[in-house]
Amino acid sequence: MTYELYHQLIFGWMAVALVAFLYLLRQNAPYGRHTRPGWGPTLDNRLGWFLMEFPVIVVFLVSYLWNNTAVSGLTVFFGLCFLLHYVNRSIFFPLRLRTSGKRMPWVIVLSAIGFNLVNGWSLGYYFGRFANYSDTWWMDIRFLAGLAIFILGLGINWHSDNILINLRKPGSTDYVIPTGGLFGRISCPNLFGEMLEWTGFALMTWCLPAFAFVFWTAANLIPRALAHHRWYVSKFETYPKSRKAVIPFLL
Repeated sequence: MTYELYHQLIFGWMAVALVAFLYLLRQNAPYGRHTRPGWGPTLDNRLGWFLMEFPVIVVFLVSYLWNNTAVSGLTVFFGLCFLLHYVNRSIFFPLRLRTSGKRMPWVIVLSAIGFNLVNGWSLGYYFGRFANYSDTWWMDIRFLAGLAIFILGLGINWHSDNILINLRKPGSTDYVIPTGGLFGRISCPNLFGEMLEWTGFALMTWCLPAFAFVFWTAANLIPRALAHHRWYVSKFETYPKSRKAVIPFLL
């Protein structure tokens, strides 16, 4: 595949993200607290998380390693950063969930698999075929700033997930108002952390598919955070009015 064709495919993928964003602003994705009848067959939510997130590990590695012509220490490092998130999300995160009997629709699982397959392929293919970083990139301000933002976002995401998981006793399905960390400022710091994480990744890799990934992440998570925020406000009369949905002081 030529870079020109690859380039066009990535911009087309970003156009799909815009359509998805506009749809999700009007229609809450039916999983988690927004699960509702009418979306077809369901499966256990822990299994669903694994099936949604694990395929991206496989497709990324295959697309990166298959006929790799651009292997370097930098692309290996970028790949490890990418895989760090998904190993946690597909294996450790589902095992730590304390929910019992919660289910998610297969349509959500399959749509997430489709997104992850395209995203994993686009990044793996770029790093394996087109990436061309100089030896000085390790000290470039974009790499250093991006790595710092990536680590910060990852930390916020994991810390916020820990707070949410520990809100419940094992087997409980009740919801309570989360506190601690950035929950004092926003309703969804876990989603904010993930957006920050991939923004840092895009900055340190400085490549089109990583920026497309940020675009898709925002298109998916901003509407979800807004839906979460509306849900909290409607469910809890004492919900803090000063909290924003996903970006402190702004949104």
